[in-house]
Amino acid sequence: MADPILELTRLFKEAIVRAFGADYARTDPLLRPSDFADYQANAALGLKKALGKAPREIAAAIVGALPENDCIEQTAIAGPGFINVTIRKAFIADELGRVAAGTDLGIGAPERRDTVVIDYSSPNVAKEMHVGHLRSTIIGDALARVLEGAGHRVVRQNHLGDWGTPFGMLIENLLDREAGADHSVGDLNEFYREARTKFDSDPAFAERARLRVVRLQSGDAETLALWQRLIEASQRYLLEVYTALGIGLGDRDFAGESLYNPLLADVVAELVEKGLAVESEGAICVFPPGFAGREGKPTPLIVRKKDGGYGYATTDLAAIRHRVQKLGATRIIYVVGTPQSQHFAMVFKTAELAGWLAPPVRAEHVNFGSVLGEDGKMFKARAGETVRLIDLANEAVERARVTVEERSKDLAPDAKERVARAVGIGAVKYVDLSSDRIKDYVFSWERMLSLDGNTAPYVQYAHARCCSILRKSGEAVTDSKIVIEHPAERALARKLLEFPSAVDAVARNLEPHGLCTYLYELATTYSTFFENCPVLKADTDQLRRSRLAFVDLSARVLGRGLELLGIEAPERM
Repeated sequence: MADPILELTRLFKEAIVRAFGADYARTDPLLRPSDFADYQANAALGLKKALGKAPREIAAAIVGALPENDCIEQTAIAGPGFINVTIRKAFIADELGRVAAGTDLGIGAPERRDTVVIDYSSPNVAKEMHVGHLRSTIIGDALARVLEGAGHRVVRQNHLGDWGTPFGMLIENLLDREAGADHSVGDLNEFYREARTKFDSDPAFAERARLRVVRLQSGDAETLALWQRLIEASQRYLLEVYTALGIGLGDRDFAGESLYNPLLADVVAELVEKGLAVESEGAICVFPPGFAGREGKPTPLIVRKKDGGYGYATTDLAAIRHRVQKLGATRIIYVVGTPQSQHFAMVFKTAELAGWLAPPVRAEHVNFGSVLGEDGKMFKARAGETVRLIDLANEAVERARVTVEERSKDLAPDAKERVARAVGIGAVKYVDLSSDRIKDYVFSWERMLSLDGNTAPYVQYAHARCCSILRKSGEAVTDSKIVIEHPAERALARKLLEFPSAVDAVARNLEPHGLCTYLYELATTYSTFFENCPVLKADTDQLRRSRLAFVDLSARVLGRGLELLGIEAPERM
């Protein structure tokens, strides 16, 4: 159980049913932390219309129907009908001791274990990763970690753009290089620009490229071998970027567009057979209900073009069918920018009509805003070019070195480097994750690397302070008997017990900023505890052991929370 809110929710739901009947069994007690007690239940205000009674009268009925329990010390009705709840100190101490003695920090197993297929990052082959890939990569990786941490089976899918007409010009450019002195792909951006320039300026090269596309699509062995070389070169580069950013994507997670090529014709045939896809102006289209253009005409989802080719919609439908039927997905998550919202809505609706998305299987589009510079425009380098992710990672570490050098003079050079990498990369990730993902956010080095406020360095430093006290104590924390005397201890205990709910909320709503907010609040609550409750110089041995248990559990929760966001938690800073 761990989090008192879970126990209170159970108690208040039972009380609502006792007071007003089974029709209200699904009523949310609307429990929140309170400044006037431990928690506040606000359900009475929401029940006013349904019951036709004054909220204070409803609140009194709920309080009167609460079952006997060891959790609640007292309740008080305040204002128009708020129910303030104070928890028994013994209940908090016992629950915290149980969590401290365990290894899962109170998270436990989910009520229903999903197989979650999560589609994120998804760069293009033969192109550098840039800041436009930042949010999908960071948000997707954090969600994958949180869902695993919450007890679900997670299958990562890096949907590479590894097929299509551009590969004609890329393969021909590779052949041109091999005919000369250069036998490698080299810099991906330069290689791609070189191929594009030739395609746009040299008609003979453009014709060769078009013919090469035909050979690629027809399965020509030589062309496929050249294509595979481009894929392998790109994947090596992508893995370097993921390593630099601490992203949990590997070889096993690459699942490009080409994977679905053999399935496309069958997908279209099945849609036609089910009466969902019809011919329209030479193309085969699905017209999912609820989507219309400016003139009110139904918006088509084109699944086969006039020329017989296939586009993104067909590939995405094939991917859904594959992920459900072959990977066993019960939940599919797409971490893709907001501009693709209608595309995914139409694809999901079509998949539902086809029977590929049927309960309990569900698909969700995790959309997000843009990264802006401090001028409020799209974030770019000073030269006006799009920022490469590898350069962003390197600059983050370089800037963090300054902070680490100032505050960690006693660390060995290799340890300083590890801390600088943890702080720099952590700062980039945290500033993204701590923002409401649907909104744009401003990329500011000064703000994200600050040791004050809701930043990664602030949370990391709180963790490092915990570790410092534990080192200075010179003893292992084996006694999880918690004593709560000071208000700061009570506040820290409550906050520590909220960790499972914070993780569960992100696993449900896919909004990682909630976990960032929790970690920041935990760090500030720990700081208040640290300032008011001497640990190593506590008045008694029992109090010393109890407060060391507080410090140890704070370090564990802060470290685990950062880990779920894909951020390292150094033990020294």
